[in-house]
Amino acid sequence: MGRLLGIDYGEKRVGISISDPTGSIASPFYTLLYTSVVDLLEQLQNLIVSENIEGIVIGLPIGMKGQETRQTKLVQQFVELLQAQLDIPIDTADERLTSVVAENLLKEQGIRPSRNKAMVDSTAAAVILQGYLDRAKQ
Repeated sequence: MGRLLGIDYGEKRVGISISDPTGSIASPFYTLLYTSVVDLLEQLQNLIVSENIEGIVIGLPIGMKGQETRQTKLVQQFVELLQAQLDIPIDTADERLTSVVAENLLKEQGIRPSRNKAMVDSTAAAVILQGYLDRAKQ
């Protein structure tokens, strides 16, 4: 397994995390701001090339009772768009409560989540990706 890209998709911001080359540890990378889907795709393609990304894991927002939500459908459409544009494996992972976990991790570091939304997004992407990596090892 090579480097993977973790994505916490949002309509304004996209949290990004990247695994180490061995696919063991996920780290927050940064948060992308975008003006259009074309802009977002271009930024992701550049990142995939520059960081030698071999696969993508996208957080899938599922309702607390396991139901699909409006955001679930938006992410599924985004996944389909990525699959049509990119030639690397793309997978999804349940992202329930990842933002809460990310906020708690930042609070433990003395960082105020309410003033650092971009850090919450990239940290949530790392939580999504790390969970995926941990499940893949089992």
